[in-house]
Amino acid sequence: MAAAVRGGSVYRLNTVAPLSEPKPTLLIVDDDQTLCAMLDEYLTLEGFAAVTAGTGSEGLELLVRSPVDLVILDVMLPELSGFEVLRRIRTVSRVPVIMLTARGEEIDRVVGLELGADDYLAKPFSPRELVARIRAVLRRMGEAGGGDSLLQWGPLRLDLRARRAQVGEADLELTSAELRILELLVRADTRTVSREELQQQALGRRLLPTDRSLDTHVSNLRRKILRHSDRVSVQGVRGAGYALTLSAPPAQE
Repeated sequence: MAAAVRGGSVYRLNTVAPLSEPKPTLLIVDDDQTLCAMLDEYLTLEGFAAVTAGTGSEGLELLVRSPVDLVILDVMLPELSGFEVLRRIRTVSRVPVIMLTARGEEIDRVVGLELGADDYLAKPFSPRELVARIRAVLRRMGEAGGGDSLLQWGPLRLDLRARRAQVGEADLELTSAELRILELLVRADTRTVSREELQQQALGRRLLPTDRSLDTHVSNLRRKILRHSDRVSVQGVRGAGYALTLSAPPAQE
């Protein structure tokens, strides 16, 4: 409440407090109740709103009833596995998903990324690291609406505000990481973008020798484009990074 002075008297002026930004809502799907409670408390302190589910079926029901901004999904779940839950999510939603995998199970990470996960984290993990991954994924989603949101490169068309990518008339069902990688490559035209830059700009963390998630994302992106067009390709440049290449359209007879 503000104050104003008139003729030596103080009058109180009613003021309206500014609306606070809505908290991003996270859905945690994990059968470890202790872990869920700990994450709920920690993420709330970090400025998020969290809801939890102990099974994949419960998680899917919650997602249908109340859309969320991001899903944290454990691979090892009773009834439905995390992979099956992710597959079902991807049939109806592009909501970002971070998979929780067993440490050392690289195949789980690869399968999760191929099914459409945006990122993964191996158990046991630091809550601070999870928050960093969450913010990196949400930041990618938010950046899609800024700057030049409509991009064209050969038959590729990107509407970043709508988070939509097309090749020709076909929609590419991309994760947030795949869309960000494609955006960086399109903006670079035919120039090579280093793996270090793609890792930092698209995944929000520095490149480590044992981290193959970038290569998996690029492989998925390449496969999705090739499904609809053989003119555009994401080429690996040995020792340098990745670049887009475009072949000429077939000659008209």
